[in-house]
Amino acid sequence: MTTIQRLPVEAGLDAERQLLDQVHAGALDCGLLFWRPLDAALVMPRRLNRLDGFAAAQAACVTQGWPVALRDTGGEPVPQSAAVLNVALAYAVPASDNEQKRIETAYLRLCEPLRAWLRGLGLDPGLGEVDGAFCDGRYNVTLEQRKLVGTAQRWRRRPSDGRHVCLAHAAVLLENQRQAMVEVVNSFYAGCQLPSRCRVASHVALDELLEDVWPATDGLLDCYRQQFQTTGLVLSP
Repeated sequence: MTTIQRLPVEAGLDAERQLLDQVHAGALDCGLLFWRPLDAALVMPRRLNRLDGFAAAQAACVTQGWPVALRDTGGEPVPQSAAVLNVALAYAVPASDNEQKRIETAYLRLCEPLRAWLRGLGLDPGLGEVDGAFCDGRYNVTLEQRKLVGTAQRWRRRPSDGRHVCLAHAAVLLENQRQAMVEVVNSFYAGCQLPSRCRVASHVALDELLEDVWPATDGLLDCYRQQFQTTGLVLSP
């Protein structure tokens, strides 16, 4: 069974940092965290708090019910709420990996089990960019050419053995909150006088295509375990 922790957004971000810290310290080589927010927030990279207009944009987000939280991974603003399942994968890069492809490999290790899980639910997931999606990227997991899952990474080097350590994060939209999410992202962009705008139609929630989405997550942990059997990574319980 997949155990999903229910956490406030800030506590969830802290739990991800702690998982990365454990791998960085050598306490484990590979760990996986599933968590679902108890509240709502617009989560974004720390670098964005240096933007002109950030304070006013942040205040507007609070008014809309989406306080701003800052994360360590890159990318762009991403709404977090009880509609979202977060998957955090942290691991030390195995010696057998191709160092030049470590970023791509990390995204695939994060995304392929998600795609296998979705295929097991009778769906046909893709991988790639979606025009008009918030925090768009090459490693979105998509359904019907719309974004279901966004991804990001953070890297450190472990001092004990020099191995690179990765935190790869996925946010899966399980419940349809697309309208409110796009509105708050666009409000933030407008407040900071940025030209980017997102579109509701560029996203999809799993509950638009499938009933009983939260019980369906029970098979997700097994999908990660099955993949790691072939990678040399040992997933800690």
